[in-house]
Amino acid sequence: MRRHGVVATLAAVAAVVGPALAGCSTADDSSTSAPSQESRTEGQQQAEEDGGADPQGGRTETGQGERDDLLAFEVDDRSQAGFRDIWVTWTIKNQSSEKSNYSWEWEAVDPDGKRLYNSTEYVTDVQPGQTATGESPTTLRTPDVKINITGFERAKAY
Repeated sequence: MRRHGVVATLAAVAAVVGPALAGCSTADDSSTSAPSQESRTEGQQQAEEDGGADPQGGRTETGQGERDDLLAFEVDDRSQAGFRDIWVTWTIKNQSSEKSNYSWEWEAVDPDGKRLYNSTEYVTDVQPGQTATGESPTTLRTPDVKINITGFERAKAY
């Protein structure tokens, strides 16, 4: 009997606090398509070769800034023998002068615009100039999706 009271109290607190916290976000709801190796513009490649300003404490800016560090983020269909096995793969290159951690939010959208999946990826302790690759499994049932990056952050690693 006492457990039911505790559960009811926690449910009531969650019902009140949850919507209040949900409205506190100042994040931009826009998204960008995930990059692929071929999608980098000539201007971005030229900016990398020329170098740039130093506005973020040692960080060399190119193109869109820290977002350019995500060189590729793609769907990798490893399905075989009728079993679905769809992963995402990525390549990050630290183009700053500081050891960095990265996190980004992404979504998979079908051709009709319906979001099928979303997740967050993390890469830590990437040294300046170093390239890191990674992969994560998904629960996607089809590889025929558009990948959008809905948030991206680079932070100095300590």
